[in-house]
Amino acid sequence: MALLAASHFPPTLTTRRILFLLLPLAGLPALNAQTVVLSPIFVTSSRGSEAPDAVPFSHLALSGDDLRDAPAATLDGALRGIPGFSLFRRTDSLVANPTTQGVSLRGLGPSGASRSLVLLDGVPLNDPFGGWIFWSQVPRESLAGVEMVPGGGGTAWGNAALGGVIQLFTEPAAGPRVRLMAAVGGLDTREGELQVTEPVGAGTLQVLARDFSTGGYSTVAPESRGPIDVPATSKSRWVTARWSQPVGTDATLTLTLRRFEEDRGNGTPYQNNSARQTFAAASLTGRPSKSFQWKATVYIQDQDFASTFSSVNSTRTAETPASNQFAVPTTAAGLAVTGEWSGPARERTTVGLDVRDVRGETREDSGYVAGAFTRRRFAGGRQSDAGIFVLHSRALTDAVRGSLGFRVDNWLETDGHRRDLTAGVQTGDLTYPRQDGFAFSPSAGAVWQATGPLRLHATVQQAFRRPTLNELYRPFRVGNVITDANPSLQTEKVLSSEVGADLALGKLNLGAAAFWNDLRDPVANVTIARGPANVPGIGFVPAGGEARRRLNLDQVRVQGLALSARWTVATTLDLTAQYLLDDSRVRRAAVEPALVGLRLAEVPVNSATTGLSWRPAKGWTITPRVRWVGAQFDDDLNTLRLAPATLLDVSASVELARGWELFLTGENLANRRVETGRSVDGIVNVGTPRLVLAGIRWAH
Repeated sequence: MALLAASHFPPTLTTRRILFLLLPLAGLPALNAQTVVLSPIFVTSSRGSEAPDAVPFSHLALSGDDLRDAPAATLDGALRGIPGFSLFRRTDSLVANPTTQGVSLRGLGPSGASRSLVLLDGVPLNDPFGGWIFWSQVPRESLAGVEMVPGGGGTAWGNAALGGVIQLFTEPAAGPRVRLMAAVGGLDTREGELQVTEPVGAGTLQVLARDFSTGGYSTVAPESRGPIDVPATSKSRWVTARWSQPVGTDATLTLTLRRFEEDRGNGTPYQNNSARQTFAAASLTGRPSKSFQWKATVYIQDQDFASTFSSVNSTRTAETPASNQFAVPTTAAGLAVTGEWSGPARERTTVGLDVRDVRGETREDSGYVAGAFTRRRFAGGRQSDAGIFVLHSRALTDAVRGSLGFRVDNWLETDGHRRDLTAGVQTGDLTYPRQDGFAFSPSAGAVWQATGPLRLHATVQQAFRRPTLNELYRPFRVGNVITDANPSLQTEKVLSSEVGADLALGKLNLGAAAFWNDLRDPVANVTIARGPANVPGIGFVPAGGEARRRLNLDQVRVQGLALSARWTVATTLDLTAQYLLDDSRVRRAAVEPALVGLRLAEVPVNSATTGLSWRPAKGWTITPRVRWVGAQFDDDLNTLRLAPATLLDVSASVELARGWELFLTGENLANRRVETGRSVDGIVNVGTPRLVLAGIRWAH
């Protein structure tokens, strides 16, 4: 592992420095890092059951224990231990504005809207209006595991899976009858999570709940901070009820109802956001024979979101309200049906269809003058998408397995509108034309598995993503940077390919994958002016601010190399390391030729993670993790550089009698500075400082 890592790690994170950090821990009593354990069946790639060795692209599976043991306070923080996983900015959901929690895999165009699909038990978690993820609505203690498919492999899922798929699975009713977790720690952080499972007649009722709050921290760096800067805070709570009941002799019905509420302070007295969501789903699964199984799911989601923005003066002593998005009501409904056939010659066919309909509108006040807003805007529309897919895989020889598939989608956008009022008088009433189109998403892959230790795989696929209602209609503001919406955005399309190899040498497992993505018409936040200036459609941009507009570039190339290693030193000690080289650059941009050749904002060229899993005594688990993130840019013009960062995280737990467990989690223990944002006037934002949590778990 050391030889492999030394040839590819960047100079600032050599293998010698990694070992220097980790070897002292060998004298401590027990280490269980984020161990990667593949499940016997992998379902995310084909929406059916696949043996992991038969999947023709890079994939990762983590168990529920891996997620609970990971040294992070949040679920997305746990996933950030994987170099290919990133949010829009270098901060997780602890205090970050949810609109910055868009997921990107392997740097495929990070933005507030996810270019990767995130699912919970097969239902999209991506916000129907904006595409970001409310990570605080997802259980962590009650998760059975997660499957991740970066890049290729999203053909079965259609829109929003352009960059890959992440699927989270709730623990089935067959798990522990009761799970309880409570923790307290730094930054005035408190959390609790509960799961209770009880038989009800022939079925099972499962109730899950979570409450979380943190006093947070100031996201403005000390040298930039002023009297107006206060800690960013977060409070969230949810409750979920799941009822499963056998139907007939070979089917099971599951009903799910969830209520979620969240409130966040965004770092100044005026700026905050809130979300309220009600979700309901019904799922029916059946297996009438050994060779055929099916599943049908229907769901509906109703939510509201609100957010306020301000303009802060140059000395950061005062803020002026800039806009009040007092309501963003959204409803979404969906249906998905899949069927899977398996044959005697190891052939497997999955067929399915899904439909999703979203309606949303942003309602916003702006133009703050003499203590009151003078303008009001209503903007939104409706999006619908329906798709069918077919995937087939079979053994071509004793050592080679091939797969072929396609998906066809028809998307439709109607009711696009924008109405403006000034001082209560209507000053604008725009109706945008209906748009529709088809998207064809083919895929092909192959796996070569000889009798020896080497496994080779290759895949190629095409995928698409429609801009969200948020990108089309909702402007937003971060400090003095104002980004305008664009109702004329085109569909994003990507051609992706990957070639990889896995090598098992006894206790040492090595993996490598080279990937290439040709992204056409990507949506980007393009800088069009710098303040002070009056910009048509945006308004006044103060000094030190920027005006940006969502525009389609022509072509972006994302290519790189992913390396991984796992060494089982002993039954009680595992070492893991992962490295990602990611070259993401603009190739063509007619809307702004100056961008050609520049790197995509928010994508580091190099990132790496290394960790240990050590269990020196019965019941003990200790999990250290070192994360290194290379330098990246915070803007499209590559002028605002964010420095590299190295972070040390550690968690430890010990099992007590009768199912009790004590645990301790520490993030950024060296209290390193993590730059998450930089403005043209020199204001620097920073990520989570040192955070230590102590807690107790009980499973029975």
